[in-house]
Amino acid sequence: MNKIGFDNNKYLKLQSEKILERINGFGGKLYMEFGGKLFDDYHASRVLPGFQPDSKVRMLLKLKDKTEIIFAINASAIEQNKMRSDIGITYDMDILRLMDKLKEIGLYVGSVVITQYNHEPSADKFKARLENLGVKVYLHYIIEGYPSNPQFIVSEDGFGKNDYIETTRPLVVVTAPGPGSGKMATCLSQLYHENKRGVKAGYAKYETFPVWSLQLMHPVNLAYEAATADLNDVNMIDPWHLQAYDKTTVNYNRDVEVFPVLNAIFTKIFGESPYKSPTDMGVNMVGFAITDDEAVCEASKQEIIRRYYAALMKQKVTGTGIAEVKKIELLMNRLDLTRNDRKVAVAANHFAENFRDPVAAIELNDGTLVTGKTTDLLGAVCSMLLNALKTLAKIDDSVLLLPKEVVRAIQHLKINVMKNQNPRMHIDEVLVALAVSAETDSNAKLALEQVPKLKGTQVHSAVILSQEDMDIFRRLGIDLTCEPQYESDKLYHR
Repeated sequence: MNKIGFDNNKYLKLQSEKILERINGFGGKLYMEFGGKLFDDYHASRVLPGFQPDSKVRMLLKLKDKTEIIFAINASAIEQNKMRSDIGITYDMDILRLMDKLKEIGLYVGSVVITQYNHEPSADKFKARLENLGVKVYLHYIIEGYPSNPQFIVSEDGFGKNDYIETTRPLVVVTAPGPGSGKMATCLSQLYHENKRGVKAGYAKYETFPVWSLQLMHPVNLAYEAATADLNDVNMIDPWHLQAYDKTTVNYNRDVEVFPVLNAIFTKIFGESPYKSPTDMGVNMVGFAITDDEAVCEASKQEIIRRYYAALMKQKVTGTGIAEVKKIELLMNRLDLTRNDRKVAVAANHFAENFRDPVAAIELNDGTLVTGKTTDLLGAVCSMLLNALKTLAKIDDSVLLLPKEVVRAIQHLKINVMKNQNPRMHIDEVLVALAVSAETDSNAKLALEQVPKLKGTQVHSAVILSQEDMDIFRRLGIDLTCEPQYESDKLYHR
């Protein structure tokens, strides 16, 4: 079973206290750039066992009465229908989704800012849609020379032409559906406008990774490099912090490279900069809530291998990403890791040697390995899933949880009515069929009750799965990897 290595309650307490200190240090008004995901931060929960995926939101709820949220979205992301690959929706639709979720838990969303706006038709439509829903929308424009020309940026022709975003609370969280949305520029623009109005507001960053208080080569920080391999982020010692304080801390290349420019912008706005290093800008207490370093190191190593499989699959599916694969290979070499260090992958690949058709394996939370193979009725992952539920429920392997006539009836519907080519059931179809069977079959009912226990388990498939099955694994909280090969040699795969 995965060992807990992180104290989430301690983290929430330390993080909220530090943010309050930062607000008070700037006279009561702070713009905080939120990196990463507000909800569903599964990377953090995987590398820091015990970290809750919604920890950032939980922390904000501790400061609920002091907090308002601004969503930033780049106009070109709207125009290009940029997608969040993890949940399969566009950035603009994700803002609507996130706003609903935040309002449901009592957090105040003040407005949306469309950044780098240049009269894009899709951005205009999105703005009109938001305003029709009663949401305040502001426009920030492309600033020539940003961020390398502070003299022009901090002027009426630079930040001055942006809309001033009206805010009412001490802590203003600027977040976004994904990278490249203009969060930092939004914060800096607001500092300029607030200063013009006599308000000396401050700026800070909330980034979970890299963890500044851990070593540069700590597996947690290397796992962050693996997660951002497509962005080519590189962890490095913060030279500005080392020079100012003679203390070694970890940051990443983009913040280190842009810090001199940010410092110049701060100085231009305020007359002096409040920060001496990129590390100073951040509020990140993650490292102080780690309770078992060995546990988080092992979890981080497993995450790096998982990212490696994901990069290999991406390369197979898209024909791109070779640099991403090579970078993660280098990270694995630093930690002396191979694909054989993923126990469930070894089990699946060994099992596959005995069959021509695809197979899959799952490692349960107690370390038990369960396999499944392709049959006439079920795909390998569906067989594996039913076998795992029987193992958890201590049901004999010979028991059929789904009667053959039920499965064949579903196949008839898929092929003859829905005109699908693949007769085998997807995982969601199997779970629905299991739920129906549970009404009349005690074994099916007992198996269905085990489904929540699948959260946190590890699965490996000998072939690339359908998007439907991958989505279901994500919803169940199962960590999936696939061998970078298709089930068939067809050119078109869904």
